Amino acid sequence: MPWSASAGTPPPAAPAEPYVWEFFTADEAALVGAIADRIIPADELSIGGKEAGCAVFIDKQLAGQYGQGTNYYLKGPYRPGTPQQGPQTLETFAQRYRQGLAAMVAYCASKHSGKAFIALSADDQDALLHEMEGGAFYTGPVPSSVFFNQLIQNVREGYFADPIYGGNKDMAGWKLLGFPGARYDYRDVIGRRGEKLDLEPVSLMGRPGWNPA
Repeated sequence: MPWSASAGTPPPAAPAEPYVWEFFTADEAALVGAIADRIIPADELSIGGKEAGCAVFIDKQLAGQYGQGTNYYLKGPYRPGTPQQGPQTLETFAQRYRQGLAAMVAYCASKHSGKAFIALSADDQDALLHEMEGGAFYTGPVPSSVFFNQLIQNVREGYFADPIYGGNKDMAGWKLLGFPGARYDYRDVIGRRGEKLDLEPVSLMGRPGWNPA
C-alpha cells in the first residue's frame, strides 16, 4: 500500500457507505444476502454472512474479471467434461448468477405461493436450499446443484477474504479462526510454539490503529 497503477490488477477500492451495487439489482442483492445468512448464520461466535458483507464481495467479483470469465476459455466448442476438468460451460459466472437467481426466485414462488425467499422462515429457507443442492431445477444451462456449489464457494470466499475485497467485515472471519492476517513478519512470535497468541489480525488496508483520524 498504496497500490500503483502498474501493479497488475489491484484490489478494488474499499466499499463506500452506503454501498452502491455494481452488478446485482437491489432484489438480487437482498436474495444473496439472505442466502449468505443461511450458509453462514450468525451465532454466539461471530456475525453471519450477510453482515460480514458476502453479498458485497460477490457483487464486486461479478462486476470485474471473475464475473466476465477473463481467465477462462469461453469460445467453445462446448462438450461435457469430467469434474476433474473444471467448469465446462460457455456462460460467464456473471451470466450464471443472473440466470441462477432468477430461476431460484421462480422456483421459490412456485413452492411457496408466490413468496420471496427472504420472506420465508429460516427452516423453509434451509429446505429450499437443500432442494437446490439436490438439483431440483435448472438455472440456465446447468442444474441448480452446480449453482448452489458456486454460491457456497463464493460466500466462503467473501467471509474469509481480505476485507479490501468488500467482505469479512471487521475481519470477523479471521478473528473467528484466529488468523492473524497480512502481517509483515512473525519474528517476535515465531519461536512461541503451542501458545495461543491472540494476535490482532491485519488487513491489506492495515488496521484502525494505523489510520488515526
